[in-house]
Amino acid sequence: MRQKLKLKEQTALKRWSVDQARELYGLQSWGKGFFDINGRGNLIVRPHKSPDCYLDIKELVDELRMRDITPPILLRFTDILRQRIEEIQASFQHAIDEYGYKGAYIGVYPVKVNQSKEVVEDIIEFGKPYGFGLEAGSKPELLIAVASLDTPGAPIVCNGYKDAEFVEIALWAQKLGRTAIVVVEKPSELDIVVRVAHRLKVRPVIGIRAKLAARGRGKWESSGGDRSKFGLFPSEILDAIQKLERIGMLDCLQLLHFHLGSQITAIQSIKDALRESTRLFAEMVRLGANIRYFDVGGGLAVDYDGSMTNFSSSANYTLQEYAADVVSAIAETCAEHEIPHPIIISESGRALVAYHSALVFNVLGTSEFSTATAIPEMPADAPEPVTTLLEILQKLSVKNFQESYHDAIQARDEVLTLFNVGLLTLEARATAERLFWLICFGIAKVVRGLDYVPDELEHLDSFVSDTYYGNLSVFQSLPDHWAVKQLFPIVPIHRHQERPTRKATFADITCDSDGKIDQFIDLRDVRNTIDLHELRRDPYYIGVFLVGAYQEVLGDLHNLFGDTHTVHVSITGKNTYRIDKIVEGDSVRDALAYMQYQKRDMMTMFRRSIEESIERKRITIKESARIQKFLEDGLEGYTYLE
Repeated sequence: MRQKLKLKEQTALKRWSVDQARELYGLQSWGKGFFDINGRGNLIVRPHKSPDCYLDIKELVDELRMRDITPPILLRFTDILRQRIEEIQASFQHAIDEYGYKGAYIGVYPVKVNQSKEVVEDIIEFGKPYGFGLEAGSKPELLIAVASLDTPGAPIVCNGYKDAEFVEIALWAQKLGRTAIVVVEKPSELDIVVRVAHRLKVRPVIGIRAKLAARGRGKWESSGGDRSKFGLFPSEILDAIQKLERIGMLDCLQLLHFHLGSQITAIQSIKDALRESTRLFAEMVRLGANIRYFDVGGGLAVDYDGSMTNFSSSANYTLQEYAADVVSAIAETCAEHEIPHPIIISESGRALVAYHSALVFNVLGTSEFSTATAIPEMPADAPEPVTTLLEILQKLSVKNFQESYHDAIQARDEVLTLFNVGLLTLEARATAERLFWLICFGIAKVVRGLDYVPDELEHLDSFVSDTYYGNLSVFQSLPDHWAVKQLFPIVPIHRHQERPTRKATFADITCDSDGKIDQFIDLRDVRNTIDLHELRRDPYYIGVFLVGAYQEVLGDLHNLFGDTHTVHVSITGKNTYRIDKIVEGDSVRDALAYMQYQKRDMMTMFRRSIEESIERKRITIKESARIQKFLEDGLEGYTYLE
């Protein structure tokens, strides 16, 4: 009988296909053609969405390990950045052609989304043919933009709160030949701009950020609306226009800007903002403002879960629909009021860089509840609550699963009470525990096949799930998952020819109960577990995708786990590649230095302890040399587990 069951199990596993794996992990939905599974069951990346140019991610990780670059590793697929710039540009150009728009479109990358030098430099290089610009929201970001952006005419949009020094940097940049546009975020900033411009004898290019009544939709919707942090109310915009006119500088006001917030999930929010902002644009032109640029800000969403809905980790519109709505709204307003068509600017950061980065980590081990445990033998003198659990397990069915759950909870509580007062042995409690978990697994299996799940059993899957321990820090590499429960596509990068048989969540290696991943993408809802494979002796690798926006910048040093290794890869053909750059992750020494612990001081303290131990004959002189070398090597090692 057991042999027949085993054969059935093996047959079921053989029936598993790569197509089923694609469907299970939603690759064709969120992957947008960039990611797929090959015939060997390994994840591949296709930066140009072409069958002639791809890379096996599992093979890449294996070869990186041979180079002594161990997980966790952040992979940056440089070609995807180029592809995303081209896709955004093409979408706006298509809309411009479709609506007969007489102005141009210029993309601007907000540096805050990922300030890494390599990323910014790649965007500047790939965006050169299109005049791609940068957006800076702080003095350090502005200095990056002024130093790096050498594309003639490419705008540097200066957002964020400003002091005189910030404005002076922007105006010096203008004198150096850069197209720096100073966007006024609050009324007092206009006075600063005017004062510094007079001192430097510069005619500044001034923009105004409008505080729209329209609000975005999603986790960051508070960035818009009347209570938003930035921007001028219509009355303040009117005051600014009148002030500039009085001092003969109205011609300097050349840009209107609004920003609804990051990850705008509903296209209707964008339509509402365009309706309001285009009216403002028309009125500002009527009052004599020389508006040459219309900046629609950021917010172009990434469909992290592939559901194409207005859920916070998705978007109910396409890139082409977004571009068409922006262009058509401005074109209609210009036609209605006979206004020259302005240059359209969008500040799409997340949509540009999210796809190009993936984090790969290895699983260190697992804490799992074994579903294969045989029903334990019951001693003749077993206490009643223990025998009750056995009866519940034997009689469990689709018809009585909810009643069985209630009875099992009650029996388990009785077992615990008896154990705590000394009336139950450890062996009996262990037997009861095994029975209880077998009941829970049985009920979970029943629940998975139901259309309606009782509220109290909704989270049973996660309750009985395994914990897979990942070699990563959620706080360092996926801070948005920890802070705002942002969902990211998570997929094993290999073994997709095998059916995954375990329901699991992830725990990271920090000493914090929040260091976990327990929410996963799903086309219909948020899943509390992910399907994974049984661990074997060989390494098991997990990929977290679409992590190119914000995660590296927001990451912290919880438990002093530092930056991971970062590898920049260009894909040159069919499973051929070139490594453009390897940025080694933080060593223990680097992480300690952030907290003012210097290697020299620490080695001095170690040596003091070593000499004392030699003196007290706890160690030999020979051992002291080994200990010192070991500690010194430890300071130079990776902060993650090797």
